[in-house]
Amino acid sequence: MRDEDRTMINRIPVDRLRTLRLLSAIVGLSTALGACTSTGGEVVTASVPNDYRLRHPIAIQEADRSVVIFVGHARGGLSASQRADVVGLAQTWVREGTGAIVVDVPVDTPNARAAGATFREVQALLAAGGVPPRGIKLRHYRPNDPRTLATIRLSYPRIAAVAGPCGLWPEDLGPSIENKNYFENKPYHNFGCANQRNLAAMVDNPSDLVQPRSETPAYTARRTAAFEKYRKGESTTTTYPEADQAKLSSTGK
Repeated sequence: MRDEDRTMINRIPVDRLRTLRLLSAIVGLSTALGACTSTGGEVVTASVPNDYRLRHPIAIQEADRSVVIFVGHARGGLSASQRADVVGLAQTWVREGTGAIVVDVPVDTPNARAAGATFREVQALLAAGGVPPRGIKLRHYRPNDPRTLATIRLSYPRIAAVAGPCGLWPEDLGPSIENKNYFENKPYHNFGCANQRNLAAMVDNPSDLVQPRSETPAYTARRTAAFEKYRKGESTTTTYPEADQAKLSSTGK
């Protein structure tokens, strides 16, 4: 080393060297901590979570359930299958409806008169199914396209579980320069979406996804009998007199 270099090094204050080392350590620690973010044990890279339940969550919202009734121009009334659809709609409305049933009936169409007669039968079936008069609202409409067959539409709002939409492919599944998830062995974006959507469609009561239902009261008579046997030191197992008859064979007795 030349004498000029030794002179320059000796000129640097010791405190300045310590400050530079401290800043370098802080920058390195910040880079390491900012590489990933942990949320509830789930590693999240960028803004797309790896867990499909977080990437395609099931949401609880209000949606419409509807039934469409086709009416010809020369015959009013409901067929057997249409009558079953209306009765089923009335039963589900009593259980899950959050608003009135809106019945859209066409006017100024070739089948307007038949649609009016059909509406009266629909109204009678809904009333027989437990829908009160205030729960049925009549609404007339004119079709935008006169060439299409005007139908009677019944709809009401309800609480539903929804997920999706599915079928989104923002990246290629195969190896490419833009698809980094392939080399990092991460699930593709659409993974698990169909499963979440099917689960949301199959659930009977959407509130079950948020909270459990209340428990039914215990069978006091059976619980008292079991406690009494336990107090006496007897077996609490229930014995049935027909238990031996359910056996396949009595060989060896």
